[in-house]
Amino acid sequence: MSAVRQKPASAAPGKRKPARPTGRPVAEIAEMFRRLHAIEPEPKGELEHSNAFTLLVAVVLSAQATDAGVNKATRKLFAEADTPQKMLALGEDRVRDLIKTIGLFRNKAKNVILLSQALIERFGGEVPADRDALVTLPGVGRKTANVVLNMAFGEATFAVDTHVFRVSNLLPIAPGKTPEAVEAGLDRLIPEPYRLHAHHWLILHGRYLCKARKPECWRCPLADLCRHEPKTPAPKTPVSRSQAA
Repeated sequence: MSAVRQKPASAAPGKRKPARPTGRPVAEIAEMFRRLHAIEPEPKGELEHSNAFTLLVAVVLSAQATDAGVNKATRKLFAEADTPQKMLALGEDRVRDLIKTIGLFRNKAKNVILLSQALIERFGGEVPADRDALVTLPGVGRKTANVVLNMAFGEATFAVDTHVFRVSNLLPIAPGKTPEAVEAGLDRLIPEPYRLHAHHWLILHGRYLCKARKPECWRCPLADLCRHEPKTPAPKTPVSRSQAA
């Protein structure tokens, strides 16, 4: 999952910060997510994992790396270690060797071992279902904690990566100058039926349609609701399925 530099959250846990006004009726925001839901009713994260611990490790490894690249490395890693105890026993050298195809692998290997140790010593080997506890773990920031809370524990959290940040500002849904501001806006503005899966819909939309370099506006299901201009015109030659994906 792509990372955006984050500032420490200043709001108290459980309290929503006011979002910057979008001037967009809530009904339009609901319609956007209704359409995204119709296309993909149960969106899933693309990082492969088998439990809360492997999810946590995969998200830590995904900083400044692609999900596909992380999955390629973690298939071997998780085959050998899918619990904090097994990971700690594996050791930093072996972890580093297994994830060396991922960017920043040396520092990430160190963090994986340190967070495994912290989970054993402070949380009985279990991943805590608490944001404040999660962000105390090595290599875990607010975005990572939000992903784990959402995917492992079913909480309606909003993990703001580069895709969510860009799409939220372009449409706009919850414009903001920082990931924290965008997160607060999403928390305030997204209607209840769509809150659980909202950040996944935005990630997938940004990854496959509303791309950073050249958004594919001509095939976007939200084009008529999007306020970003100018819209990217359809290519003169047909786009193959592999190019469109």
